[in-house]
Amino acid sequence: MAYENDAGSSTPQGRRNDVVAAEKERFGGIKWGSAFFGWLTAIGMTVLLSALATAIGVGVGAANPSETQQAAEQARQNVETLGIVSGIVLAVVLFLAYYCGGYVAGRMARFDGVKQGLAVWLWGIIIAIIVAILAAVAGSQFNILGNLNGAPQIPVDGSLMTASGIVGLAIALIVPLLGAIVGGAAGMRFHRKVDQAGVHHQTGLVG
Repeated sequence: MAYENDAGSSTPQGRRNDVVAAEKERFGGIKWGSAFFGWLTAIGMTVLLSALATAIGVGVGAANPSETQQAAEQARQNVETLGIVSGIVLAVVLFLAYYCGGYVAGRMARFDGVKQGLAVWLWGIIIAIIVAILAAVAGSQFNILGNLNGAPQIPVDGSLMTASGIVGLAIALIVPLLGAIVGGAAGMRFHRKVDQAGVHHQTGLVG
């Protein structure tokens, strides 16, 4: 589209940038309400995608029982390989789930998509800390994130002291952060396209 290369305040893109800058100055910044709904989306997607991954694994096992028995035997002989595969699946699930959460927050807030994605991740950290405190004080039955297979989680049973525990915590912290930031930026870009379409409509230009 020819207008994508327009520049300057006298051009449609320049006018769009001026309008967006004025709107962002007034309505920009982290929107914690939008981020909270983004976090809820991320947790819901984590549960759904985890269930889907489990169902696929069970289905493959039912369709190939002999291969499953061989795979189980190999897994017993090589636990490290099984851990790597599980870690990859977990990383993919968390990235996609928090991408969706960041996207929801970015679309709701309209501006500062990266910040909205970061806020989605921070909501996860804040709630994980609260849940960890409840679990430590009142018992493991209050570890609702563990029951939902949500992330991130703060282990309170000493499992963090193992190598696998450290790797798992790193995945649970870094991957959701990256997914939420990328999703937040993608959600915000949708509104910039809408703004550009509005400016061109006002000026009578067609992209």
